[in-house]
Amino acid sequence: MLNFSSRMQAVQSPIIPLIGQLIQENPGTISLGQGVVFYPPPPQIQEGITRFLANPNHHLYKSVQGISPLREAMAEKLRQDNQVILNSQREIVVTAGGNMAFMNALLAITSPEDEIILNLPYYFNHEMAIVMADCHPVCVPTAENYQLQLDKIEAAITTKTRAIVTISPNNPTGVVYSQEALQAVNRLCQEKGIYHIHDEAYDYFIYEPYQHFSPGSIPNSEAHTILLYSLSKAYGFASWRIGYMVIPESLKTAIAKIQDTILICPPVISQYAALSCLKVGKSYCEPYLKQLSTVRQIVLEQLSNLEDYCTLIATQGAFYVFLKINRPIHDFSLVQYLIEKEKVAVLPGHTFGLKEECYLRIAFGALQKETVSEGINRLVAGIKNYICYN
Repeated sequence: MLNFSSRMQAVQSPIIPLIGQLIQENPGTISLGQGVVFYPPPPQIQEGITRFLANPNHHLYKSVQGISPLREAMAEKLRQDNQVILNSQREIVVTAGGNMAFMNALLAITSPEDEIILNLPYYFNHEMAIVMADCHPVCVPTAENYQLQLDKIEAAITTKTRAIVTISPNNPTGVVYSQEALQAVNRLCQEKGIYHIHDEAYDYFIYEPYQHFSPGSIPNSEAHTILLYSLSKAYGFASWRIGYMVIPESLKTAIAKIQDTILICPPVISQYAALSCLKVGKSYCEPYLKQLSTVRQIVLEQLSNLEDYCTLIATQGAFYVFLKINRPIHDFSLVQYLIEKEKVAVLPGHTFGLKEECYLRIAFGALQKETVSEGINRLVAGIKNYICYN
């Protein structure tokens, strides 16, 4: 056996497959683990697939940035829903999912040993990508309500800092960052000559009275702002692997090199299906989002039964609750117990960067209200039982 060290040894193992294996070993488990939605893509994707199959040339490689009709539809979506205007200083690049968009951005703006600022708790694939790129994640704590702390972010900036990453609505906490907070981060990036990478994968998932804000809508933000998007969540489109990014024009060549090497072009059949999704637009998603709001309320009401054991910040967006267990408990031991004994699965907080105390991420997007109610009942009972007997 060859014996050498690899950069991958420093990368945490993805938690989703591990939890998935435990679920398979324990039939009947209700999963509150993976972040997907309960509804399918719009039926109009069949039209996109038919359009793709009708032209033999579609089986050939296409533009590294994505097909023009899809990029135009994305530009219109950004204009209407995010108030982000495409101009000569910006480019849209279609990617194979939002994670690829983040990796593209990272490889384009960094060299080995550079630093990227993440706010805790972070999205685990962001942290993994940074380590894979031989860079260093610099983790900044958020406030008790998981909101950004600008003074701590600024204090973390060094000569090696290349970007600050924000996610709103947030994975894993479900909080929504205010316009004022995101404007402050964006302004700080402009002043320091670094990038603001902002992930908006959950931009449609906002609960009243909260509002979504894109830092890409800030005047004169084009040169230092990178925006990341995904169709996986809003359109129930996870396996089709289509995301996109809005980048400064100055990064166009670098991103093209990366994408051509790794992907050549985004899957063209998926791009035509995605084009059909965007033509239907947000009106397809809205009825499901209303159902999800009802599910959210059920989740929060039932979790209130844990107020003597846990700290709960009500989710404002996305479909996650990040629960803090106010006891000295090992998070993965609790997760394993919940799956094996209570038949309900959640994710441990350490994979999101919080290793000192016990946190659980609860995802409720994949379930209808009856199933999620049963799942949360099992979770509440399981946490109480575990605390009482350990």
